[in-house]
Amino acid sequence: MVIGSLLSPVGPFASAQLKDREDKPIELPANMKDEDEDVAAAPTYVFNPIQAKREVKVGRFYEKKGNHRAAAARYLEATRWNPSFAEAYWRLGRAREKLAQSQEALNAYQKYLKRDPNGGKSKEARKRVGLLEKAVAAMAVEEQAPVAEAR
Repeated sequence: MVIGSLLSPVGPFASAQLKDREDKPIELPANMKDEDEDVAAAPTYVFNPIQAKREVKVGRFYEKKGNHRAAAARYLEATRWNPSFAEAYWRLGRAREKLAQSQEALNAYQKYLKRDPNGGKSKEARKRVGLLEKAVAAMAVEEQAPVAEAR
């Protein structure tokens, strides 16, 4: 005890200060941000067709590997970099369809048709839109049925 108090000039006072620190949470000043807040900030999308093509290329890689969730994420990114990129909407629709996300696939196909109504895949897209509209309508009816039975 004597040796410890000789080595530490504050001695018994240090333990009291440490105890007070543990009880109070650390508060940052209002003008300071957490380090991770800058990293987690959402990207700002500006028109960049080169980046959109890169995203589609990476999405195709994931699609070939069977990872449709990652592919859909890349195709969605491509549509954010270039909102008029019809191929990205076509591929997004296909990926969402494979993920059983009918409403999202329908939206993607409709956006494809809006951007490229006479494109090479427009006939197939119209067919898919028709099928998905029926599927979405059927799902809406199924969701309302249990509510009606509960009453």
